[in-house]
Amino acid sequence: MDQMSLFDNSVPEPLAARLRPTDLDGYVGQEHLIGEGKVLRRLIESDQIGSMIFWGPPGVGKTTLAEIIAKKSRAKFLRFSAVTSGIKEIREVMQDAEESRRYGQRTIVFVDEIHRFNKAQQDAFLPFVEKGTIILIGATTENPSFEVNGALLSRCKVFVLKALDEDDIMKLLKHAMNSPKGFLGQDIRMEDGLLHMIAVFSNGDARAALSTLEMVILNGEIGTDGSVTVSREIVEQCTGKKSLLYDKDGEEHYNLISALHKSMRNSDPDAAVYWLARMLEAGEDPLYIARRVTRFAAEDVGLADPQALPLAVAAFQACHWIGMPECSVHLTEAVIYLSLAPKSNSADAAYMMAKEDALKTIADPVPLQIRNGVTGLMKDLGYGEGYMYAHNYDEKLTALKCLPEALEGREYYLPYGMGEEKKMKERLQDIKAWKKEHREETKS
Repeated sequence: MDQMSLFDNSVPEPLAARLRPTDLDGYVGQEHLIGEGKVLRRLIESDQIGSMIFWGPPGVGKTTLAEIIAKKSRAKFLRFSAVTSGIKEIREVMQDAEESRRYGQRTIVFVDEIHRFNKAQQDAFLPFVEKGTIILIGATTENPSFEVNGALLSRCKVFVLKALDEDDIMKLLKHAMNSPKGFLGQDIRMEDGLLHMIAVFSNGDARAALSTLEMVILNGEIGTDGSVTVSREIVEQCTGKKSLLYDKDGEEHYNLISALHKSMRNSDPDAAVYWLARMLEAGEDPLYIARRVTRFAAEDVGLADPQALPLAVAAFQACHWIGMPECSVHLTEAVIYLSLAPKSNSADAAYMMAKEDALKTIADPVPLQIRNGVTGLMKDLGYGEGYMYAHNYDEKLTALKCLPEALEGREYYLPYGMGEEKKMKERLQDIKAWKKEHREETKS
C-alpha cells in the first residue's frame, strides 16, 4: 500500500507530455513514414519492427513514435539513458533479454540520444542485435553516419524524421486549446494570429511550440471572471522576439516580402539586407524567404546574369540543411548579389506572352514536321516529314518552322541587352536574320 503524504507535492506534467499521443492516429507529421500504407506504419501495425534509428531535429516525434511502438508491440520495452547507463548495466539487461528470448518473449530497447553513447557502449549492444536478442530503437538528432558505429548502423534501418511544417504545428496547438488534457474548459482569449506566431517561432519543434503556448497562457492576464487574456506583448516576451502578425493572410507579412523584393529589383543592397533582417529576426521561416529569392533570381535577374539562379538555389539548400541562425549569412550573400546583378525580366515576360497564346490555341496540332515518326504508320501520315536536323548543317541552323501555323511570326523572348543577355540579344538577332534570309531563298 502506498504511503500517503500530508501534502500534495505532485508537480503537473508539462503540456507537451500531457498531450503526447498514444497511437498513430493521434500522431502528427511524418506522413512520408506513417501515412496510410507507408512502410513504417505497416511494420508498427503488424508488430514486425526490426532494429531501427530515428534521425531528426528536436521535437519532431522520435520518442513519441518509440512509445507508440511500445504500446502497440507485444514485446518487453526497455529504456536506456546514455548518461546513466554504463557497460555493466547494458550487459545485465542483455542477459535478461536473452532469457526472455528463450521463452519466446521479444525485447525492444529504446536508446534516446544514442549519439551520446561512446563506442564501447555501442559495441556492447552489437552481438545482441546481431543474434536477435533485442530489437534496438535509437533516436538521434545527429547524423548517424558519423555518430553510430558502422557495424551497429549496418544492422539498423534509418528512418529520417523531418521538421514539422507550420500546418502540423498549428494542428497541435489547436488540439492543445481544445483538449481536456490541454486548455478545454478554460476561457483563453488570444488575438488572431498569435497561435501562428508561436508556430513560426517553434521552427518545426512541436515540444517548443507546446511549451511556448503553455508559457504564454500561464503568463496571461487573469480577469475578474476567471478568463485569461494573452496579448501580443506577452507572446513577444515569452519568445524573446518582436514578432510580426504572422497570420498567413496578414498584410504586414506580405508588406515585408514585397519590400525585400522591390529593394533588390531597385538594386539597393542596403535596403534589401535591412528587410531581410527584419523578417528573419521576427521569426520568418528562412525557407520561405529563400523560395522568394530563388524566384527573384529568375524573374528579375534572369538571363542578364545566368549565375544568379544557381547562387539562389545554393542559398536555398544551405537554409534547408543548416537552418537559422547560421543560414542568415547565406541569404544575405544571395540578397546582396541579386541586388547588384544586372536585371532582366525577359524570361518571365516571354512565358506570360506564350501562356496567353497557348491558352487560346490549346487544341492546335503540333506541326507535322516536328512530330516524331517512330512507327511506320506515323511516317505514312507525314510525321517528321520535312524535318531538318540542325547538327547536319554547317551553321547548326535550319529554316524549319516550329510554331503552329496560327502563331507564325510570333515573338515571345525579347531580350533587353543587360549584362550577359546583351550577347544573347546579338545572337538572337543574327539567328533571326539568317532564318529570314534562308526562308526567302526557299520560297524563290
